[in-house]
Amino acid sequence: MRLPGGVTLADLPGAPNLPPLREVIATHGLAPLKRYGQHFLTDPRLIARIAAAAGDLTQGTVFEIGPGPGGLTRALLDADAARVVAVEYDPRALPALAEVAAAYPGRLDVVQADALDTDLTTLGDAPRKIVANLPYNISTVLLTRWIAQIDAFDGLTLMFQKEVAERLAAKPRTKAYGRLSVLTQVFCHIRKAFDLAPGAFHPPPKVASSVVVLTPKREPLPCKLATLEACTAAAFGQRRKTLRSSLKSWAGPPEALLARAELPSSVRAEELTPSEFVKLAAAFEASQ
Repeated sequence: MRLPGGVTLADLPGAPNLPPLREVIATHGLAPLKRYGQHFLTDPRLIARIAAAAGDLTQGTVFEIGPGPGGLTRALLDADAARVVAVEYDPRALPALAEVAAAYPGRLDVVQADALDTDLTTLGDAPRKIVANLPYNISTVLLTRWIAQIDAFDGLTLMFQKEVAERLAAKPRTKAYGRLSVLTQVFCHIRKAFDLAPGAFHPPPKVASSVVVLTPKREPLPCKLATLEACTAAAFGQRRKTLRSSLKSWAGPPEALLARAELPSSVRAEELTPSEFVKLAAAFEASQ
């Protein structure tokens, strides 16, 4: 069978040692399940591009979430990843991943666990990178948890719905700009590597996807993350209202707080830059 561009399934990453992905999916009964948010990436060129976008993988640990039949796992190992830790919730995928581990002795560890309940920093040494085609139904939850531990990671190369990727990099005064934009941009440099059409997946999702590379900024934060999260939640909870109104539930009468942060009381959440939200959160802590 030939894929777009004249590439055959035998050209998939890891193919010299392992059967093609579609054969693996059929052999192990890995029909994608909606409840797991599974959309398996089978385009060999795109799989290789994701691994390449992550940069140097030859040191430390690479974490993959939801590897499924192991297409991206193979690509990471073919890209000379020193050690890959694959966290997979679906027990049906374990035999297929065991075959990948056997083909790359000593370099792949498979952990059957729910990524939502897993602290990746306990599973591998630094430098740590995450490279994953994330289940879309939990992608933003996972991202916010990793942001809370961002100093433990050297980079995150993640696939999101294209709409979510646009939110991550959105600028103030745009419709896509919101709480997730602020939290991500405060802690990371963001680069969109490339987009993927639905047809690259099995089964095709209803939306386009994007691969995004997040690089930690390593800059000290003058406030607690929890304070910044509370500030953005209150502000964007009523994004069309001015901060004078939207912040009342968080900070009481906010006029003095806004003055301390050198912000006008008539401004709306979508008009503030990420750095101005940091100033606002720091001003709140200073007033306590």
